[in-house]
Amino acid sequence: MIDLTSACERTAGLVASVPDDALGGATPNESMTVRDLVAHIGGLSAAFTAAARKDLGEWTDTPPDEHAPLDDGWRSLYPQRLTALAQAWRDADAWTGMTRAGGVDLPGQVAGAVALAEVVIHGWDLAVATGRHYDCDEPTAHACLEHLAQFDPAGTEGLFGPAVPVDGAAPAIERIVGLSGRDPHWRA
Repeated sequence: MIDLTSACERTAGLVASVPDDALGGATPNESMTVRDLVAHIGGLSAAFTAAARKDLGEWTDTPPDEHAPLDDGWRSLYPQRLTALAQAWRDADAWTGMTRAGGVDLPGQVAGAVALAEVVIHGWDLAVATGRHYDCDEPTAHACLEHLAQFDPAGTEGLFGPAVPVDGAAPAIERIVGLSGRDPHWRA
């Protein structure tokens, strides 16, 4: 089992403090604004919480809408969803059997690793898009790197672009975002 608490807390803090004037800004994902990214984080938090609980339905059956609107009260709602996400993956049953996320059936263990990578990568996206710093602890970094190393460096359609080469001695967060197809030196 992987503990998602640290990553969820870091990302929740970033979400809660996004200034209004940053919402229209660019992100490392060219197709998303900061507003889109924040809404995506809110949606993926709910979806992967449902996946952990094997509560298949509305949140788990369809891929996320990259341009979903922000929910009312998102500055408190989305951090609450991130807290619930970490809590849901503390249950050992979340990591067993099959579940679903984004309309894809997958083993619970894989879904948990995907959830962690999503929180970390999009937390980094949000941090750099709003001029802030993002880092992760060693266990989180190790789990993300292990998960992302399984993907084709040429990219995986619908998930990641081609990996961006990063020095093996670079900080873990730079290697993580590089494996996800992002330039670790991107800045708004």
